[in-house]
Amino acid sequence: MTFSKNKILEELPFVSVESNLRKSYNIAPTQHAYVVTNESPKRLQYLTWGLIPHWSSDGKNSGKLINARMEGIESKPSFRLPIRQRRCLVLADSFYEWRKEGKQKIPYRIQLKNGRLMVMAGIWDEWYSDKYKVKSFSILTTPPNAEMADIHTRMPLILPWQELQKDWLRSHELSDVLAQIETPPDDLLYRYRVSSDVGSVKNDSAKLHEEVREPLRLF
Repeated sequence: MTFSKNKILEELPFVSVESNLRKSYNIAPTQHAYVVTNESPKRLQYLTWGLIPHWSSDGKNSGKLINARMEGIESKPSFRLPIRQRRCLVLADSFYEWRKEGKQKIPYRIQLKNGRLMVMAGIWDEWYSDKYKVKSFSILTTPPNAEMADIHTRMPLILPWQELQKDWLRSHELSDVLAQIETPPDDLLYRYRVSSDVGSVKNDSAKLHEEVREPLRLF
């Protein structure tokens, strides 16, 4: 997340931002990201990426639950309570995805065409041990839209309009929640190739957002 506090306040006027934001160009699983939960829909929070279910025996974040597939989410042990009671908005300027070309993986940066804040649908949970508490989240994923289909078989559930964002945080019957989960519309995203340096969590600078020219293909 590299957007400024003013950008958040402008695009999410229903959210209060109490301090300056921590900037990151390469957020990795088990690290923190900015979210807005249905429990506190007017407050920006900094939660751990990678859901730790409330019933976890040890509270460890292995990074295996960074995403929650939409298919059957209501019956998965880790997700069935959060999808009903603990939903959130996950904020980003963009996300990275890798396209496979033979044995090679090519990284791309994907952002909204209109340059606005990317708001993704998420679920959260909290794990307790005595007085110690960890709040964590997963991002919902769907089959890809037209812009993503040749890169990956999945994509985040993006909520591009403010009414959709508010609705995700409201209390609903499960059937109504599930009706909101669908592949994002086409003609929404802009993508370009970036450096393979994004594959290492050690790298976190503005250079990661720079475009890398696609090699010429000779036929």
